[in-house]
Amino acid sequence: MVGEWHEYSLGELTDNFDGIRVPVKEADRRAGPYPYYGASGIVDHVDDYLFEGEYLLVAEDGENLRTRKTPVAFIARGKFWVNNHAHIVRGNSEADTRFLMYALSSTDISGYLTGSTMPKLTQGNLNQIPLLTPPITEQRAIAHILGALDDKIELNRRMNETLEAMARALFKSWFVDFDPVRAKAEGRDTGLPKPLAGLFPHSFEESALGEIPKGWRESVLGDEVTRCGGRIQTGPFGSQLHASDYVIDGVPVVMPKNLSQRRISTLSIARVKPSDVERLSRHRLEEGDIVYSRRGDVEQHGRVRSRETGWLCGTGCLLVRLGSEWPSPLFASFALDLPDTRGWIVRHAIGATMPNLNTGILARVPMVVPPDDLLRAFNHSAQPLADGVIAGDAQTETLLGLRDTLLPKLISGQLRVKDAERVIAGVVS
Repeated sequence: MVGEWHEYSLGELTDNFDGIRVPVKEADRRAGPYPYYGASGIVDHVDDYLFEGEYLLVAEDGENLRTRKTPVAFIARGKFWVNNHAHIVRGNSEADTRFLMYALSSTDISGYLTGSTMPKLTQGNLNQIPLLTPPITEQRAIAHILGALDDKIELNRRMNETLEAMARALFKSWFVDFDPVRAKAEGRDTGLPKPLAGLFPHSFEESALGEIPKGWRESVLGDEVTRCGGRIQTGPFGSQLHASDYVIDGVPVVMPKNLSQRRISTLSIARVKPSDVERLSRHRLEEGDIVYSRRGDVEQHGRVRSRETGWLCGTGCLLVRLGSEWPSPLFASFALDLPDTRGWIVRHAIGATMPNLNTGILARVPMVVPPDDLLRAFNHSAQPLADGVIAGDAQTETLLGLRDTLLPKLISGQLRVKDAERVIAGVVS
């Protein structure tokens, strides 16, 4: 243990501003530019603010205090409002506010919680939480290292949002708003290169799904899968996977909890031994596959990207394989994520309290499908954007792993600042 480090209570290291907090009922809020914070982050935006500057917000109540699925302490900056579900503090002359956030994130606070049904962290108990603390200059250095990683992670997130928005906007323009078709129907320039513009028709026709571009076809997902040599199937069930099959290191298995916003998350990913993969080979994922949850948020899906090739479709999931002849899995993923399509899936799922999805329901999902040449053209334009998101996600996972490795060692004094600086050199440049 580093000799210059000492243990202090959080109350000795902070100034508390809980007395300034003001809750505002949702019905009484007026929309505006200022974030409105609660126990787990921003819950709304309002037209006024209570605080200006940099503060540390700590959850006062909520199940997340026990589960810690999201951070219980986080920084709020600029002008903002806070309700009475989050304590608000700031480091005093002895403490750096951002260092305190990282210190709390690696501290066990379970012994300071009250309430059997709804956990609560009172101000008195918050102030008693002990933190091992170095001199403030080292606090700032530690916060700078970890903050540089977090800043890079946040930059990647914003860049990925931009790339995703660009791909989604292109899809919407071509296949939802039909902008090139409308332009040609009205005798206007499409703004596209002539070879690309030539792939769009000049008029519309009526269909059971409404007005669609002439020559495009009404279809259902099952017909597209069958036409292109694919399949829709369930993940492994029954005796194929047992709790004892899962290991710390092994081949990832995609579960419903890993599906969100057309992506597959590695957060809390399950794994099986490589020796088990052969007997489950039918459930191996291929690039372009689409994975759905059988229960719960059945409208959510994840599109399998190159990094997930060879993973397994796990229990509680449905696998949609469009087939090798399908021109654009990216188009299919966007089409299945349309609000109307998501709504159709929810309405046709079985069960009132817990929606259930099956292969038959998925096979009947309606689609409007353009000609293959246009699908390939969309893929050519949108895939580089999707590849950028993949690269950003991969780097973010590396950064998250590095941060989570360094954090407890820096906060405990096991790793010195100079050594940590060498570890991250070049990673966040």
